[in-house]
Amino acid sequence: MMKIEHDEKLIAEIAGHYREIIRLIGEDPEREGLKKTPVRAAKALVDITQGYSQNPLEIARKAIFEHAGSRIVMVRDIEFYSMCEHHILPFFGRITVGYIPKGKMIGLSKLARIVESYARRLQVQERLTSEVCSLLAEAMPNDGVIVACNAQHLCMKMRGVEKQDSSTTTYDYCGKFAEQPELRDEFLRLLGTPL
Repeated sequence: MMKIEHDEKLIAEIAGHYREIIRLIGEDPEREGLKKTPVRAAKALVDITQGYSQNPLEIARKAIFEHAGSRIVMVRDIEFYSMCEHHILPFFGRITVGYIPKGKMIGLSKLARIVESYARRLQVQERLTSEVCSLLAEAMPNDGVIVACNAQHLCMKMRGVEKQDSSTTTYDYCGKFAEQPELRDEFLRLLGTPL
């Protein structure tokens, strides 16, 4: 992701809230190690939620090209980091996208940018998976889109049930992937096959 410019007024306002949170949990926001923490935390929050200022459809439509061929185009293991909207704790993992071109294809780097634009928001994994699938289905002519996401959630590891080895997998698909189970099976086989 490219570096974003910080709105200093916004940073100052968010930092004020962080300063108060630090005080409310029993710490001294004026302590040496914490003096600059509210501003650093505010800048980090703005960075990790920059997806709100991005339009995934515009990102996709900047790189649609003519293409004849390919039964399935698959981009594997797109790394992402997001924030759980329920606890404001990180979750992170990898998304694999597959689609069946219908005379057009999308630039490969745009798939990663689309994932980032949705991941860098307050999010849940199920919606992230669905949003990526729906956007790609809308952005270009295709005969089907399928998205697989596997992630680890710090809200499961650091609090609550504290299950360190748990991960979550979600899928969404449309078009021929919804109509033809054998295409889903092919995608899942490719997903599990080292190339």
